[in-house]
Amino acid sequence: MPPLIRRYIKTSFVFLVAGLLLGGYILVGEFLLGRYPPRLWVTAHVHLLLVGFVLMLVMGVATWMFPRPAKDERRYRPELAEAVYWVMSLATGLRAVAEVGAGLSTAPALRVLVAVGGLGQLLGAALFVANMWWRVRMPSVGAPPGR
Repeated sequence: MPPLIRRYIKTSFVFLVAGLLLGGYILVGEFLLGRYPPRLWVTAHVHLLLVGFVLMLVMGVATWMFPRPAKDERRYRPELAEAVYWVMSLATGLRAVAEVGAGLSTAPALRVLVAVGGLGQLLGAALFVANMWWRVRMPSVGAPPGR
């Protein structure tokens, strides 16, 4: 398994653990301590699990398993796949941390960071689609044998 794919998958596991820990904290707070969490904590929990875990895992496995680019294909760029990893990882982490912080504070800068993280996720997903689009094809194989 190539290093980039291992990073995608292991990073998705880190986001899974972070999302589950935050979810557990929310659960204990609400149902055992009687304190409903800030709405943005629930949003952070969802983004950690859906974008951080599920989407990052799917992106890593898709990058690994989709048909390799044709030898003459110039539209798929491996360096862009690397950039997508960093954009998605950093944006998702920023968004989650800023959402948790914004749930505790009214500082306007935190809300700006939430938006920056969310826009980074959109950018990363768009770059992923643009780069992987060309790998969604039938692998080239020889003609089937005649009957």
